[in-house]
Amino acid sequence: MNASQLSTLHDDPLGTGGLSAYARRLRAGEITAEAVTRAYLARIETFDPKLGAFQHVAADRALRQAQAVDALLAAGVDLGPLMGVPVAVKDLFAITGLAVTAGSHMPVEDIIGAEGPFVRALKRAGCVILGLTKTVECAFGAAGINTVRGTPWNPWDATVQRLPGGSSSGSAVAVAAGLCAFAIGTDTGGSVRVPAALCGIFGLKTTVGLWPTEGVFPLSTTLDSIGLLTRDAADAAIAFDALSTAAGEAAAAPMQGFRLARLRGYVEQDVDPTVAEAFETAICRLRAAGVVIEDLELAEAAERERIVPVVLGTEVLATLGRDRFQAHRATMDPVVAARIAAALDVSADEYVSALRRMQALQEMARARLSGVDGWILPSCAVPALPVERFAAFEDGVQLAKRVTRCSQPGNIFGLCGFSLPLTAPSALPVGLQVLCAPGLEARALSVARGMQETVLGRGDRPDTAAFAGGGRDG
Repeated sequence: MNASQLSTLHDDPLGTGGLSAYARRLRAGEITAEAVTRAYLARIETFDPKLGAFQHVAADRALRQAQAVDALLAAGVDLGPLMGVPVAVKDLFAITGLAVTAGSHMPVEDIIGAEGPFVRALKRAGCVILGLTKTVECAFGAAGINTVRGTPWNPWDATVQRLPGGSSSGSAVAVAAGLCAFAIGTDTGGSVRVPAALCGIFGLKTTVGLWPTEGVFPLSTTLDSIGLLTRDAADAAIAFDALSTAAGEAAAAPMQGFRLARLRGYVEQDVDPTVAEAFETAICRLRAAGVVIEDLELAEAAERERIVPVVLGTEVLATLGRDRFQAHRATMDPVVAARIAAALDVSADEYVSALRRMQALQEMARARLSGVDGWILPSCAVPALPVERFAAFEDGVQLAKRVTRCSQPGNIFGLCGFSLPLTAPSALPVGLQVLCAPGLEARALSVARGMQETVLGRGDRPDTAAFAGGGRDG
């Protein structure tokens, strides 16, 4: 397959076979990293004017990286399974030579600092970095809306702009629309799992501290974790293995006898009927495949409403500094600015109390996970709602709380986990979430692969043809 064939704009270069097939074809000489990179850049040029997934496209740099990868491979140097894979990185990560904005017009590069170990790991693995993807301002929001830098367009509906999910909004849209092989996001209150659910892709939330966050804008030094947004669990397993010290790629786990606890109570309240129906169907299919699913009342999940605003608001305010925040507050996204402003009145004892309670909740979660392999619940309480429903300030604030109802408990409990896509009755994707004990990412990926490959399937992909050549309508 030559470069001109790869540049067929309606063909995602990794759309069939994913990372494993790409690695095989690259090493067999059937394809080159440069040709694949050019194909993705062509797709970005055609589809992204309306999708708006990217804050910055580093086309020339990406081509030089791809050419260097091809030269290394020709010289007999093999960097591993991610060699020559074109990736997108959330606009929170410092990358030498690129301007990072954290979705804001405030100056933030001094806060973020120099390129950190995770980006260096991507480069050592031979990844080709296509550019930086859009995020909610300061990563502070799970709906995905950014009124100052632009809200990416969910690729599942070309006529109505719908929530992409956030704050890793651009990364999720780029993966769902086939503008990159996979993307990097961060998860502090659901910022990988929610956009994965709303865009119909796979999202891996890692344990806090698994991957160092130096060189990444810190929304919350207590809760931030780096995550992966991929087409499916198999691709996530390959990428995770290549970028971590995991002991080999996670294989699909057999579902027979696997034990999950279904969270009842708070996380199931106020869930949209289309989400509930898709989730119930998945539960039935998993049980039929031999998965043992028990009910677990978890009233403590409701504590996210008190803990998260205090911890996130206080820590991002400390990151920005009161003077910087006040100087730029008027130019910020109003919802983000209001959430940060609420922390101006948080007392030291209130903040410390929230941290102590969160530590106790994490100990409780580990104890209650000891008898099961994970907790199962929806990834997001709503499907991809129209963005216009968030236009009014109060509506936006209340709906944003609903968006994070199912995701934030996993953060305050200190867990890792994933979201995999389900097709809802409305034809918009929703997500199924499994949360596992901290440090068990490889096990979680094994479970996810088993679910996708033997029971639930990988989900549908959006038809992006209607986005070709289009400018932004909103």
